[in-house]
Amino acid sequence: MKLSKDNGRRDRILTCAAGLFRHRGYERTSVRDIAEAAGITSGSLFYHFASKEDLLVVVMLEGLQSVTAAVAGAWQREAPLAVRIQEMLRCHLAGLLGPTLDAMTVLLYESRSLSPEALRRVYAQSASYERLWAQAVGAAAAQGLVDGDTVLVRQAVLGALNWTTQWYRPGGRLGVDVLAARMFAYLFPRLAQGADAPMILETEEMK
Repeated sequence: MKLSKDNGRRDRILTCAAGLFRHRGYERTSVRDIAEAAGITSGSLFYHFASKEDLLVVVMLEGLQSVTAAVAGAWQREAPLAVRIQEMLRCHLAGLLGPTLDAMTVLLYESRSLSPEALRRVYAQSASYERLWAQAVGAAAAQGLVDGDTVLVRQAVLGALNWTTQWYRPGGRLGVDVLAARMFAYLFPRLAQGADAPMILETEEMK
């Protein structure tokens, strides 16, 4: 029972920290702010995390690991290339705009606050994630379905997806699944129009 209670407290700290780091910024958020939001003392926070920077790193890594696992599962499916890439895109947006929104936004915009050693830890996981997209874009390029400059294509795709954190509002005109279908069509038009592409139906949400 103690382990379960400790894990629950750790998760609460991570959730509170991610929200504060996202809305206030890492530099403007104190350990006391996080502890108060989590309903614990500042000393209790250090039972779970070595430092405020360690907490920032864990927020980033756990959010990224969750999205990496989902996107890897989509890429490794037994399905046509277009289906797999559209599902990768949907998983990326679901992680970015869903329950891990705060953590993923912190990952995108607070890395400047990390020390070189901490930045290397985060970049190692980021590189693993980007390799999944490099494989997918490379496979599409090999079939002539995207531009041959695969690095530029990958950067443009991830840049467009990540920018949605700046304007997307849950409960708005587009749900995440519909948004993913629309963005797949815009970012991978030749894949979307290909014979093996999943059908993208127009719904009332999309009109």
